[in-house]
Amino acid sequence: MRVSLASLKGDIFGGITAAVVALPLALAFGVASGVGPIAGLYGAIAVGFFAAIFGGTPAQVSGPTGPMTVVMGAVVAQHAGNLSEAFTIVFLGGLIQMALGFLKVGRYVSYTPFSVVSGFMSGIGVIIILLQTLPFVGLPAATGGPLGAIAAWRDIPGHINFPALAVALIALGTMISWPARLKTVLPPPLAALILGTLVSLYVLPGAPVIGDVPTGLPALHMPVISTDILQMIQPALILALLGSIDSLLTSLVADSITRTRHRSNQELIGQGIGNMVAGLVGGIPGAGATMRTVINVRAGGRTPVSGALHALVLLALVLGLGPLAEQVPHAVLAGILMKVGWDIIDWGYLKRAPRAPREKVVVMLVTLALTVFVDLITAVAIGLILANFVTAEWMEREELKGVTHIALPEHAPHLSDEERAMLQKFDGSIGLVFLRGRFSHFSAREMVQRAHGVGFGYRAIVYDFAEAAHVDTSAALAVDELLQMAKDEGLQSYIVGLSGTAAGTLRSLGVLDKLPSDHVVGTLIEALGKAEADLGLDKGAAA
Repeated sequence: MRVSLASLKGDIFGGITAAVVALPLALAFGVASGVGPIAGLYGAIAVGFFAAIFGGTPAQVSGPTGPMTVVMGAVVAQHAGNLSEAFTIVFLGGLIQMALGFLKVGRYVSYTPFSVVSGFMSGIGVIIILLQTLPFVGLPAATGGPLGAIAAWRDIPGHINFPALAVALIALGTMISWPARLKTVLPPPLAALILGTLVSLYVLPGAPVIGDVPTGLPALHMPVISTDILQMIQPALILALLGSIDSLLTSLVADSITRTRHRSNQELIGQGIGNMVAGLVGGIPGAGATMRTVINVRAGGRTPVSGALHALVLLALVLGLGPLAEQVPHAVLAGILMKVGWDIIDWGYLKRAPRAPREKVVVMLVTLALTVFVDLITAVAIGLILANFVTAEWMEREELKGVTHIALPEHAPHLSDEERAMLQKFDGSIGLVFLRGRFSHFSAREMVQRAHGVGFGYRAIVYDFAEAAHVDTSAALAVDELLQMAKDEGLQSYIVGLSGTAAGTLRSLGVLDKLPSDHVVGTLIEALGKAEADLGLDKGAAA
């Protein structure tokens, strides 16, 4: 995208504003991941810069996000003894994202059912809140994920650090109630970070703090492939898919605000490069960040300059930020993340749940529960399977509306006068099956049951495909079964009006080989005339 002098001012202001918002979030996500605050900043710099330069959404700002942090936390917990393996998984996740972009599957990611995305994202929000409950009251973060945090709640009553609880409440309250008129000057996350830290330093000391934070440029973490490569590929794939979904959903948000259109495959390539670099420099993975992107756009950012500048501002801060960040209490970051987790929960969908289709609400709730209490991989897999079952039921109903089975002309008002008169002569000895619309594996089995004419006393069946827009492989094989069943019962079969992709599918699978070539005709009149001759019916009445 061409950068003009007019847009440069907005990009500079947008990039700086986005960096101010990103700073406390990067620190918080770094701590929450288990790697440390500097890893959050390194991730924000790497993903933020390279995704902006090589991505396909001009105004998008990328960096660590809640969902990616939760996955990274699980990776770090599994590879706590060897962080090089954890960062290798981040690198592999970026590599998979790049591959998805080059394979041009970016647009397919957006086909993920909303009920699954909603349940997954809400589950992530719940996980963030559960994991921060202990730091919120001044206790160390629990191991064992959400269930570990819940199990540790029994330790809270006798071990509350009241200064930590106080500054956490101040940070949370600031995030919730910060005046709208001040948000453009001082974003709520930064205001919460500053206010909570100052109160801890000068009013209520005693809350546990971040402690030593290294400064300067990061050391390289070269990829280390474990002997059990599958244990690394699986979480890398989850990072790639989650990062892709998260980024492309944010891209849609950016499109709606800027009235532009992103390039989804290029965006995946940019995000992949950013995450590969994050893995190399010891940063946590990231994705397109909705809040930071919206803030950037509203501050004037319109081109990749704003996203890249946001990363460079963070880099400048990293080079001298250590002494300042060391005094930040864990409880302040917990307060900030509590609000972040709350905002990630899809409250809009939950409020509509009583009026939404019950089966889709079930998919969302199952995905949410599995995300929180089992694991992210299982949640996505089962959520997609359940969503596919729900879609299958709906698609079957819709597709089968296009199957009409008649034998007498009074049952088919859509026939022409000539077709109705001709059908009248057969007195119900010829069945007509009209197939309109699209037919797929969703309706293939039931289509056989509805379209089969055996047992109705027919001598021939005509299958009218004149209004069939598409027939997939499963539906084509169902037609093959229909023709075979008719042949086994000694019935003549005719196909009418076959064209387009439906004709191509049936011919390529050899379905039409069961019929004489003159039984595949262009019009219903031709088919009825052919049936009349083949069955030996006279011109005046049915035999």
